[in-house]
Amino acid sequence: MAYELDEVAVEQFVSDGFVKIEGAFERAVGERCQAALWDEIGLLADDPEAWTQSLIWVNGMATPPFTEVANTDVLLSAYDALVGRDRWRPRLGMGTFPLRFPSADPPEAAGWHVEASFAGDDGGLRVSLRSRGRALLMLFLFSDVSADDAPTRIRVGSHRMVPRFLADAGPDGRPWMDVCSDVVPATEHLPEVTATGRIGDVYLCHPFLVHSAQGHHGVVPRFMAQPPLEPIGELDLDADDPTPVALAVRRGLSGVDG
Repeated sequence: MAYELDEVAVEQFVSDGFVKIEGAFERAVGERCQAALWDEIGLLADDPEAWTQSLIWVNGMATPPFTEVANTDVLLSAYDALVGRDRWRPRLGMGTFPLRFPSADPPEAAGWHVEASFAGDDGGLRVSLRSRGRALLMLFLFSDVSADDAPTRIRVGSHRMVPRFLADAGPDGRPWMDVCSDVVPATEHLPEVTATGRIGDVYLCHPFLVHSAQGHHGVVPRFMAQPPLEPIGELDLDADDPTPVALAVRRGLSGVDG
């Protein structure tokens, strides 16, 4: 039987802005991906003396294991459930990877934000109400992540507060940093959770979810990918039967939480 998100999970996504799928891909495949990432950065898992950087970026990995983890039956079904059948582009490979290492220094590239979705005519990053260019933000765990291991911080329900700052911007949206300057203070009162889990777990997040990186205070480096799921077309906010992603935006515009 094919895996399907149940009504409770879908409603959690609409209300909270994310759903965690445990064991979305096999741990053994995730460990192969982790080994490939160690090779890519030229470091060893058993040589912590060489971990001199707190953050190393890997732009993308296109070998078969990375394509495999993005296209399991569990995830394909979840993409359909949240974004809509035939409304997203299959992922070939994976990226980007913010690899965080234990460090007492202030964390790099850590600050509350929403993800940018597309580049404007001037090349600047932008965000639009119909989320051009991004159907989901996804967090793939390639290491076990505890509370000490720099899990992504998430403001629960923040995605429903973002649409009001995009409603009057038109199809070209607003500059990404301008949106962040509005939505970050507007959501600071919301409860916070962290994206902990084990190798193989995946968080599927609404594209407007406000989130932040943080420093690593554990022992084992945090290996994670944060690729977008790219849409086909833009959100249909007028549909009689809106997708969960679109429904969350509509609730945000109307101020309805239920």
